Amino acid sequence: MEATLVLEPAGRSCWDEPLGIFVRGLAPGQPVTLRAALRDEKGALFRAHARYRADAHGQLDLARAPALGGSFAGLEPMGLLWAMQPERPFWRLVKRDVQTPFVLELDVLDGHEPDGGRLLAKAGHERHFLAPGVRRVPVREGRVRATLFLPPGEDQFPGVIDLFGSGGGLCEYRASLLAGHGFAVLALAYFRFEDLPEYLSDVRLEYFAEALAFMLRHPQVEGPNIGLLGFSKGGDLCLSMAAFLKDNITATVLINTCVANTIVPLHYKGLFLPDLGCDPTKQKTMESGLWDLVDIWNNPLEEPNHRSLIPLEEAQGPFLFIVGMDDHNWKSEFYAHIACGRLQAHGKDRPQVIYYADTGHCIDPPYFPPSIVSVHAVLGEAVFYGGEPSAHSRAQVDAWQQIQAFFRKYLSGENPVKRSKI
Repeated sequence: MEATLVLEPAGRSCWDEPLGIFVRGLAPGQPVTLRAALRDEKGALFRAHARYRADAHGQLDLARAPALGGSFAGLEPMGLLWAMQPERPFWRLVKRDVQTPFVLELDVLDGHEPDGGRLLAKAGHERHFLAPGVRRVPVREGRVRATLFLPPGEDQFPGVIDLFGSGGGLCEYRASLLAGHGFAVLALAYFRFEDLPEYLSDVRLEYFAEALAFMLRHPQVEGPNIGLLGFSKGGDLCLSMAAFLKDNITATVLINTCVANTIVPLHYKGLFLPDLGCDPTKQKTMESGLWDLVDIWNNPLEEPNHRSLIPLEEAQGPFLFIVGMDDHNWKSEFYAHIACGRLQAHGKDRPQVIYYADTGHCIDPPYFPPSIVSVHAVLGEAVFYGGEPSAHSRAQVDAWQQIQAFFRKYLSGENPVKRSKI
């Protein structure tokens, strides 16, 4: 029989959707190597491979067969995606244009040599960031520079504002994927995009208030409750929005963030919140040349740093803190503990906190290769993010489910279907 490579779903799928990978028509017990490759929008090549052995019927199902080595080992049905590594050192896989897919190329080779075996079968597959029917709407209203993603149909949908970190620009891939699960999501830029400031010199919360007002008056956003989703610097901005623009914010998710205002001062009307500050002499340069930044930040509980603490006890809605226990950019676990103590001291409910062991800073949606290191867009240096790839990839899958369940519960009143098993 001729070997065939079967992918389910066939042809195309969404990036956060599991992909079934099967090989049929092999000899019983035949050793094979599977390779995966894709190129990002700048042409950088990412690759992974794993060694397998067909079952007694000459078939291979990656959901049942453990990898015998290669880029990963063990039972990892999506390992060929999350284990992909760049040919260019420290290059991170991100999606900048969500209107086009990543094209995944898969090969099946005879034997256990990733580059020397005879090609038995191959297949291509498109991994999309816009689910069928999801609409991408550029927003240039007043000062707001953003993109709104709307699920299919003319109904109203629970609204979420999505903020990324100190790299700047307009990042749409998380918002576009989340819209595929029934949320109206505003991917909001706040510097280094079009006519916004090129550098993060200071932040005025009035800009974010404008974005919130835009969502509240949009006919397809189900008010009066809005959720916030923030990562890194975007997380402490979400905390500030929840504290100071609180009337309509009822659910806030923070991914590896600080509980103090960081990097630059925050202004809002007569309010001034200084930035936490840091000590660059505490930066560590690892043997590999990577920067480890985790110890540079001042302690927000010490004088005079506590003036930068965000009064999250003023917020109206609940919080979900997602914490990578091996985050080497922030002391994310420490900051989550501060949040718990501060809220309880003010008679508020303890926030929901999910801790992920061996997980680093960048907890992306599922199946992105874990960013253990990356060249920081602003610093221009290779920064160590932390984490162990297999554990980090599992955390991404679980966190994505937890985020959706949290927003459904507090924006739509739905009870979560699943609980974390990690």
